[in-house]
Amino acid sequence: MSYTKNQVAEILKKVLYFPKGDNIISLKMVEDIKIDGKNINVTILFPKPTDPAVNIVINTVKSEIKKNIDKKAIVTITQKSESKEENSLAGVKKIIAVASGKGGVGKSTVAVNLAIALSKTGAKVGLLDTDIYGPSIPIMFGLENAKPQVVSKNGKQKVIPINKYGIHLISIGFFVDPEQALIWRGPMATNALNQLFNDAEWGELDYLVLDLPPGTGDIHLTLAQSYPVDGAVIVTTPQKVAMADVQKAISMFNQDNIKIPIFGLIENMSYFVPEELPDNKYYIFGKSYSKSFSEKANIPFLGQIPIVQSIAESGDSGNPIVLDDKSLASKAFVDLANNIINSEILSK
Repeated sequence: MSYTKNQVAEILKKVLYFPKGDNIISLKMVEDIKIDGKNINVTILFPKPTDPAVNIVINTVKSEIKKNIDKKAIVTITQKSESKEENSLAGVKKIIAVASGKGGVGKSTVAVNLAIALSKTGAKVGLLDTDIYGPSIPIMFGLENAKPQVVSKNGKQKVIPINKYGIHLISIGFFVDPEQALIWRGPMATNALNQLFNDAEWGELDYLVLDLPPGTGDIHLTLAQSYPVDGAVIVTTPQKVAMADVQKAISMFNQDNIKIPIFGLIENMSYFVPEELPDNKYYIFGKSYSKSFSEKANIPFLGQIPIVQSIAESGDSGNPIVLDDKSLASKAFVDLANNIINSEILSK
């Protein structure tokens, strides 16, 4: 199927830039459209690199082209800015969010081990702990007392992420007293999140993994609307009752004002495996409900993480289980990373 620039431009009239209340064609935000076979590249000019509407516009452009022109089109966006304001994420190629409908499902464990598994492929990886109220990354990396270095760059203070196991790390936990509860209203938490993103010197990264707070709320909305998140992984446990919270998370990412693609569902605590009987699987919380749910929801099922004592022990000791190449759980996290890398979302 062949298509023209005029066809693409006509479709892009459906894409609104909400701050100015008009479509991106009428506002002359589309600088260029290039077509090479099924490859469509759209160059979009935004007022500034940290424009809160960037992610919504980019995801909507991709969605409208695929829906109205060719679902097999490979759509890429070249983002430009009228402002000379520095974009701290300019060197980050892909952003992966790790989310859950509720707490207690092992979301942070998945985020930590996924980040390290991605780095095992030779990729440059960062991990941002966006759980403002309950940061756990410092503990899981054995960095409870660590403080990132702050340097001056072009007259602005920039935070240098802490590097451990090859992962570039930033967490609110590095800047607050771990024994002091953060009693912040939504806007305060949102401002803290923006600082973690924009004041960090991320440099060149292949992947930036985000450990999101559980549930849905202000942080999720800020992330979705302000930053170019490529896709989300949703973590759950096998129980049927947990699927109600998964459905809420899916619904959130599918909202018109968010539109973040979903890599798929990862089932944590899938089954218990005794260390002395590695071939035995005991499905304590039920079997295969997550798989059937993902089929009904039309999202990929990315894999299962077993209940193994060493997972909890490794997280508490600051040595994530994926570092142990002989571990059954390590293989599960490596498989998860490969499933994401090879997904249709990242191959676009």
